Amino acid sequence: MTAASFSTVSASAPHNEAAKALVADAKAHRRRRKVAVLLGGLSAEREVSLNSGANAVQALEQAGYAVKAIDVSRDIPTLVRDLQKIGPDAVFNALHGRYGEDGCMQGILNILGLPYTHSGLLASGLAMDKPSARRLFAEHGLRVAEGKVVTREEIMVADPMRRPYVVKPLNEGSSVGVAIVRESDNARYFANSEWPYGDQVLVESYIPGREFTVAVMDGHALGVTEIHTDRTFYDYDAKYAAGGSVHTLPAQIDPELYTACQRVAIQAHQTLGCRGISRADLRFDGKDIYLLEVNTQPGMTRTSLVPEQADLAGIPFPDLCTWLVETAECDT
Repeated sequence: MTAASFSTVSASAPHNEAAKALVADAKAHRRRRKVAVLLGGLSAEREVSLNSGANAVQALEQAGYAVKAIDVSRDIPTLVRDLQKIGPDAVFNALHGRYGEDGCMQGILNILGLPYTHSGLLASGLAMDKPSARRLFAEHGLRVAEGKVVTREEIMVADPMRRPYVVKPLNEGSSVGVAIVRESDNARYFANSEWPYGDQVLVESYIPGREFTVAVMDGHALGVTEIHTDRTFYDYDAKYAAGGSVHTLPAQIDPELYTACQRVAIQAHQTLGCRGISRADLRFDGKDIYLLEVNTQPGMTRTSLVPEQADLAGIPFPDLCTWLVETAECDT
């Protein structure tokens, strides 16, 4: 599926000078030549990853790197041999979801001693495991929705909390498997539905209001985007189907709220120990900002939210990919 959400961008938005300086420094001190791009993978987000990876390959080639794309499968010995044969100076991890964004691939690259883009093993694992991330955020003073982990059977017997509430897989991204159970829904959730995401689920109270997202680059917030959709919520189709959503960038909100959204995203990035780029998804109910989740490997398609915010900050996509490659690390 090709990501094709429409966006509206204000030409009057200020450039992010701090982020631009980071990119300029990375370009001035380039030390890497060969890059392997990991894409595809095994998760429910495979199609999005293929799109992100293809876009990254094109951008990196445009930036002057020798690039080799690897479509990742369950054949890990072949993946290891391919990486060893290529001998990349860095790995651009364009995988999304399980086995690519949850620490599994990061662990393999750590063992191989290959620097890779985005967050390390621990931050990746924490961010993908929603219950763990929620506990950590709450412990550090970040506001999250009321929630708990329950079994499928418990939901089929009785509502685990007052409606409306949100049902989420414990460790999927891109809103895969997410549903809202509303007052008007007659049947119990799962009563007549397939659920391939495990026996336990996360349920959270539904937060009404406006949806914002903030990209964080090395501790600097790039901007605030408001997301609008005519769908029930910002689900998988709203994110990636043509016309599924509209991005208003920068968000047309009070400056104090704009700054507060950026502050929450930066704190969430730091709380998880993220590096490279992350993206925080937020809800504002008119009074408080709620942190929904942090994406440690946000989409890199042509209409994804992070490239949009980087572009607004004065960072073209090839420069953004260059910065990710030149700052790539592996855990020691």
